[in-house]
Amino acid sequence: MHKFFVDTNQISENNICILGKDVKHIKDVLRLRLNDKIEISVEGINYICEIQEILKDKIITSILSKTLGENEPPIDIILYQGLTKGNKMDLIIQKGTEIGVKEFYIISTNRSIVKIKDKKKEKSRVERLELIAEEASKQSKRDYIPEVKGILSFKDMINLLRYEKNIIVPYEDEKNIGLKEALKDISGGRIHLIIGPEGGFELYEIEKLKEIGAKIVSLGPRILRTETAGFVAATAILYELGDLGVI
Repeated sequence: MHKFFVDTNQISENNICILGKDVKHIKDVLRLRLNDKIEISVEGINYICEIQEILKDKIITSILSKTLGENEPPIDIILYQGLTKGNKMDLIIQKGTEIGVKEFYIISTNRSIVKIKDKKKEKSRVERLELIAEEASKQSKRDYIPEVKGILSFKDMINLLRYEKNIIVPYEDEKNIGLKEALKDISGGRIHLIIGPEGGFELYEIEKLKEIGAKIVSLGPRILRTETAGFVAATAILYELGDLGVI
């Protein structure tokens, strides 16, 4: 069953109205017809709906049933991803969404190869990533679409996290503390996971992270690419503390 996301203001009594780009997708790509059933999520509530009207600019559905979503992890992982080159960020957002990441921040560090200073380009890139997150949420049956925030400088990220708990930073030069060991001291349901760019973190950046209480960890003896490290760490966290270990 195909899944869509709408805002609360699109619900009216026993009907949900679909607007925007999903209208064309339903009509011209999926070629759904009257009486076809679809799933619609609104702020964590899932509705099974039946298509009643297909108009030029909107689709009217009737609500058949509703349930509280059960597809979100019990742990909120906030991924702070070092800015990458090419289309690596597309893959990170897509796969991170499928795994269960709750929010994404893009961070610009000293070794970030890509530097985006044009606000229009930044906005355009974030909007593209938001669309990727939405499509991945539909495919993976998420109950929410993860938020994709704008680009933060390393300094701004430090200020944002200064009074937060549960900050995890995989670092290739860490040899003593593994991720599993660091997770033993985690309290609460929110984890901030910070991944460096292609060139990794500078030593002074690691020191700044330690100053705000970040746990610097190893992901094992092999060096992972930046686009791989977030997947591996998020998956391991959800296996240890979340819902991936349920048989």
